[in-house]
Amino acid sequence: MATPQHIPFLEEQDDDIYSAIRGEEKRQEEGLELIPSENYVSLAVREASGSIFTNKYSEGYPGKRYYGGQEFTDSIEDIARDRAKEIFNCKYANVQPHAGANANIGAYFALLEPGDTVLGMDLSHGGHLTHGHPVTYITKIFNFVRYKMKDTETGEIDYDEMREVALREKPKILLAGYSAYSRELDYKKIADIAKEVDAISMMDAAHIAGLIAGGVHANPFDYGFDVMTTTTHKTLRGPRGGMILVKSDEEIAKKIDKSLFPGLQGGPLMHQIAAKAVAFGEVLHPSFKEYAAQVVKNAAAMAEVFEREEIRMLGGGTSNHLILADITSFGIDGHTAEVALDEVGITLNKNMIADDPNPPMRPSGIRFGTPAITTRGFTEKECARVAELMIEVLRSHEDKAVKKQVHEEINALAARFPVPDKHY
Repeated sequence: MATPQHIPFLEEQDDDIYSAIRGEEKRQEEGLELIPSENYVSLAVREASGSIFTNKYSEGYPGKRYYGGQEFTDSIEDIARDRAKEIFNCKYANVQPHAGANANIGAYFALLEPGDTVLGMDLSHGGHLTHGHPVTYITKIFNFVRYKMKDTETGEIDYDEMREVALREKPKILLAGYSAYSRELDYKKIADIAKEVDAISMMDAAHIAGLIAGGVHANPFDYGFDVMTTTTHKTLRGPRGGMILVKSDEEIAKKIDKSLFPGLQGGPLMHQIAAKAVAFGEVLHPSFKEYAAQVVKNAAAMAEVFEREEIRMLGGGTSNHLILADITSFGIDGHTAEVALDEVGITLNKNMIADDPNPPMRPSGIRFGTPAITTRGFTEKECARVAELMIEVLRSHEDKAVKKQVHEEINALAARFPVPDKHY
């Protein structure tokens, strides 16, 4: 079991918050986190995140701050940037975005004028809200057009449609990346289309940044991409936050820095930047490559069970860390499945499937993945068993006896594979 963080002052001062934190520790230890965007950070990352840097305002960038007392803030931000550049083989890095959404929006405002067009992946086919969903404010400023999968059973992207739309709409940014897509992209095709229409090629790598860093997925920069945004958590296994990377174009990098500050954000969260730097150091350790490879193997093992049981998966399976399954064959919706699985200690999320006829809060699918349980040491054998248990619950979601038995087995698995304090 992971060592509980020692927080005596909080226990004495605010028992309500202390109790909630202890309750969450217990929930994470005794259950299994399968939400693909969640992971367990090391105790070192947590210590940095809760450090004295939370007191410090540091508007600006290293060497160009607006306040004094920046010797050590400059040091940690330089370390974070240098490590990020080494990980992703690029020349520029901005580690100040508070979140992945901020990173995307910062890139848009740096590279576009109001009314300019972005061509990105349709949300219903795996894209993200910040890729132009009509509910977001950003769509009032920029024009978003979309591409989709050519075949939802294989996950193949319709690159011909992408090129046709690009030639017709002349986007300033051709955006790759996704939130609920289980296959790899053809970065060369996307970069070539972007060049053909004189667009900037941008990758939102939030979900797979750790797989790229670990060498099990291709690096878009190796295929001509200009910009990459990402979160620093998920598969990258760092603190919650964002980052923008630029391959080599100095002018783009300058625009992005100016867009983030003073354009969109004030003082950076220096305690989070310290935690990012620690996490990036962990990514550079050789053991991270083994971790990333195991994440993919584990997801494939879960997909094999779903395929064997003839449960439809969007994209026909997975090549990365996540699976999007259509669970309508069980006669339930994603919300019902999420609640039933939560009751047995398996946490995942309901999710719309491609062209889903159901509403977002009662969608047809569930999304789950292996980054967090792989951090706990799960291998293919344990992941396959978890998939089998999930299916048992989905088939008997109202059977209390079944759910009790599954819950006991999940607790036993969690006890065998405690949340680690360290990642190497």
